[in-house]
Amino acid sequence: VQLQASGGGLVQAGDSLRLSCAASGRTFSVYDMGWFRQAPGKEREFVTGITWSSGGTWYADSVKGRFSISRDNFKSTLYLQMNSLKPEDTAVYYCAASIVPRATMRAGASYDYWGQGTEVTVSS
Repeated sequence: VQLQASGGGLVQAGDSLRLSCAASGRTFSVYDMGWFRQAPGKEREFVTGITWSSGGTWYADSVKGRFSISRDNFKSTLYLQMNSLKPEDTAVYYCAASIVPRATMRAGASYDYWGQGTEVTVSS
């Protein structure tokens, strides 16, 4: 499975941005997908995830109510709609995919494939 993230950019606080992650290859084997982010000088952190078949979602508390994850099965594309962006959302955002269900999808180690990352910068 190959993942290609896009949609990052420079925005102002309060703006919205939508990230995309196009999956190719053995996409039928994908079980869960997620978004992670890594801010400068910080560790990578979980943002949100989705079970590909059922559409069940889960979010980090820091983005709940502002971010929304979705997927388009026909296009094999994952989306992250980010609203009410804050400077602390500045990070490189990565999409990831797992091909087997695991106990928790909030850990990076639960994912088998990663995209290259797309940078989001939110100015105050």
